Formats: sequence, structure tokens, C-alpha cells
Amino acid sequence: MPTDSAITLIDLDFAWPDGTVALRGLDATLSTGRTGLIGANGSGKSTLLRLIAGDLVPTGGRIITGGDVAYLPQTLTLDTTLSIADVLGVGAKLTALRAIESGSATERDFEVIGEDWDVADRAADALRVIGLTPADLDRTVGQVSGGEAMLLGISALRLEPAAITLLDEPTNNLDREARARLFDVIDDWPATLVIVSHDVALLNRMDHTAELHNHRLTSFGGPYREWRAHLENEQAAAAQAVSAAEQMVRVQKRQRAAAETKLAHRNRKAQKDYANKRAPKIVMNNWASSAQVSAGKLRAGLDDKAAEAADALQAAEARLRSDEHIRVDLPDPGVPASRRLAELPGVRGPLVVMGPERVAVVGRNGIGKTRLLEGLIAGTTGRLLTDRVGYLPQRIDGLDDTASVLDNVRATAPDADSALVRTRLARFLLRGDAVYRPVATLSGGERFRVALARLLLAEPPPQLIVLDEPTNNLDLASVDQLVDALRAYRGALIVVSHDDEFLARLDLDRTFSMRQPGVVDVAG
Repeated sequence: MPTDSAITLIDLDFAWPDGTVALRGLDATLSTGRTGLIGANGSGKSTLLRLIAGDLVPTGGRIITGGDVAYLPQTLTLDTTLSIADVLGVGAKLTALRAIESGSATERDFEVIGEDWDVADRAADALRVIGLTPADLDRTVGQVSGGEAMLLGISALRLEPAAITLLDEPTNNLDREARARLFDVIDDWPATLVIVSHDVALLNRMDHTAELHNHRLTSFGGPYREWRAHLENEQAAAAQAVSAAEQMVRVQKRQRAAAETKLAHRNRKAQKDYANKRAPKIVMNNWASSAQVSAGKLRAGLDDKAAEAADALQAAEARLRSDEHIRVDLPDPGVPASRRLAELPGVRGPLVVMGPERVAVVGRNGIGKTRLLEGLIAGTTGRLLTDRVGYLPQRIDGLDDTASVLDNVRATAPDADSALVRTRLARFLLRGDAVYRPVATLSGGERFRVALARLLLAEPPPQLIVLDEPTNNLDLASVDQLVDALRAYRGALIVVSHDDEFLARLDLDRTFSMRQPGVVDVAG
């Protein structure tokens, strides 16, 4: 397994223009090979990738890389008019090759081709890996799904690999088949990869795991499952050390109290002896002086032991993590079980979503699941039978980037007290001055939390919640919180997700399968 350093961070700092510190004093190395970069939402993972890629400039410190760097952000935006060949970076070469093959070539065509005469074969192979064909080279980006566009972006980097490639949440929006294809691409990657992801299956295919936590970056030589086991063992040992250290502190307190009781008893006896003139005054004064010296030594020794016990407890507690995650509590919207809330277009007629019912919509990339939800919200597909609807789109594009976090959330609860809204935002880990930051300065995970807070803190509470790929930007513990909240929610839920594990935990009432655009059917 490769162990050479690919990326070195030296006292790396970064703060946003408003002074918010994103990264502080990072000293770490990332190895060659494939590294999964993990961390809680807002810990700075995407910011770190942008710094390594050169999209952002460090506030302080240095970044040393072992070669050129390529970067694919989680919010991949491609010109929809571009051909797939152009996305792969081979459009000009393919045009030149076709001109040469047709006999209408110019000298410029040969210059464009250079020595890359197998460009068509390489492009075809890259497309086959992601489920497309050579005939798709002339199609435009607008004719493929978001998942296929992500695979195209990754394939473009794979065709001409940089020494170091950075991928940010590459499995977001990918269906089961597309994820399997991505795994094939990643397994065969010829150079160094650093991948930010919350996808456990992907993280378990990595050579290394690096965690960004509490402004520290630590590396582990193994995949996520091994790192997780290591962390759990480490935390169990830390908890045991804290317990032992707490016991020692209690022992030292008891010993100090017993010693003070004993010294007080001695002092009272000495005073009584002095009053009764039990010995000559000069002798008793010597006794008192000796007792004071002895008591001072005893107290100093006990104080030293107590200080040592306190230091040991502090050191043990420093090893014990207290990770914070969002806490989601959904109010009861008071929806009767007989209440019809939405109709979705079905193969054999409308499918009605009733009362506190949990429904999933599944299907392959590009079939139109997101368009179905967008049409339902817009009133062009199916029918909403309540005006109390909370919608969380896949692209989180309903936020006002120029407005603050607080103003974005208050837009859905205009009559709510600002102090109360701030208290509730703290449950989404949006605290203090962070609520006044413009949304444009937030990470992907932070933007998601703002969008989720807008939906869940709306007044009155929604009777129907519509979610499109809600786990894309949540860390693993926050997914747990969301699952618990949705299972307890007494309104109706319609969710689109490719995360099979997430759906299985929701205790769904029904699953609708989309096998053709525009209509769904009850999955068998």
C-alpha cells in the first residue's frame, strides 16, 4: 500500500472574509493512494479541498502537494449545451480525427491529434464504464441526468489523471447502478485520490481514512470500518481512563479531608496541653513549630497528589470526544389518518398519500423523480391537497444567498420571536454570530441545515414533508437524528432517495417505483 506523502499541510489557517474561522493550525499529511476524508457537517472538509485545489487562498500556513491537482466540487455545474465529448476533454481531438478519417484534414488537425491516435477508443472505454456508449459522445450535458453528469465529470478527470484528484461527495444523487460504476472507476484510479464523503460503502473502499475534527486532521491507515472500530476502542479506553481518574480525584479529596480532620484534632490537643502547662513553655513552642512543619509537609504532599489527579482527569477527558450533531424535533401537525394530502400520477390512476403516511419514490437516475416532485410542488404534476407543505429540493436552491441564516429561516416563520428562532437554530448547530453570516459563505452541509431548519421550523408546521435526497449533505450521526425525527413525525412524508439503508430505517408504509417518466406504481 502506498505510504508516501501526497499532500502536506503546515500550520494551515483559513478564515472567511467576515472573520469566521474555518480551519486553524492544521499540521498533517495525506498519503498517496485513496483517502476518504470525513468529518461532521461544517468541520471544513469542502473548504480544505478548495484550499488544496487552489480555489481558495490560505489565511496562513502552507500547502505542499506532490504534483498537479484536479478538483471536482460536490455542486458540479456543467454547461448543458456542451457535448459529452467536450466534457471529457476530447471534443477537439475527435473532430480532428474524424476529419483525418474522412480525408478532409488540415495541418491543424494533425497538430490537435498529436500522438493521441487512440483517443476515440479511450473515450469509448470511459463511457462504457459509466453505462454510456460511444454514440453518446455527441449528446449534450442537458440530455443526461445529474448522476450521469457527475460520472462524466469524474470520467473526464480519469482520462487525463492529475497526480492528485479531489472529489467532493461524488456519490450524491447516484442510484445503485451508477454508484457501482463509480466504485469501478475509483477502484481502478491510477493516481492519488482524496474523497470527501458520507457514503459508508465508498469509504470502506479507501486505503486510508482522514478525519477533520475540532480543527485537527488525523490520518489512519485503513478504510472507514477499521477507523470506526479503532475510534470506538480508543473512546472506550478514554472513558475507562476518565472513570479511573475521577475515582482517583475522589480518593484524594477523601484523603485530604481525613488529613485535615486529623490535623485539627492534633491542634486542639496541643492547645489543651499548652493551656494546662503540660510541659515547659519552650518545649511546647518547639512541639508547635515541629507540628506546623509536619502539617505543612502533609498538606503539600496531599496538594501535589490532588493536583496530579486533577491533571490526569483533565488529560483523560481531553481524549474523550463530545461530538455535536443536529437535534431534530418535528411538531405534530395534527393530521387525521383519513385526510388526503397529495395525489401522485400512477400507471393505473392517481395514487393518494393519506394522513401520517410515509412514502418513498425510487427509480434509476434520469427517470424523472426530481421532476415529479418539482411538478407536484408547482401544481403541474399530480395534485397537492393541502397548502401546508414543506419541500426540501435536492439542489437546495431556494435560499437567499445574500441574506443571513436568521433571515432565511424567519422567512418561513415571520411572526416568531427572533430569540426563539435562534434558540431553535442552535439545535441545528447554527449558533452565536453564525446566524448572521450570509448563506453564500456556508459549506454545503451548513446550507443543508439552514434549508432543513427553514422547513422544520416553519409556522404553522407542515402537514406534508417532501424530501429529495435528504441525506446527501448530512454526516452519519445527523442522518440518525433525521431518521428518528421522521419516524416520529405525525404528518405525511414523500421522500426520494437512493440511500437504501436510510429508506429501510424509515419504516415506510409504501414504496412507489418510477419505471417510466411522469408516472409511478406501487413497488411489488
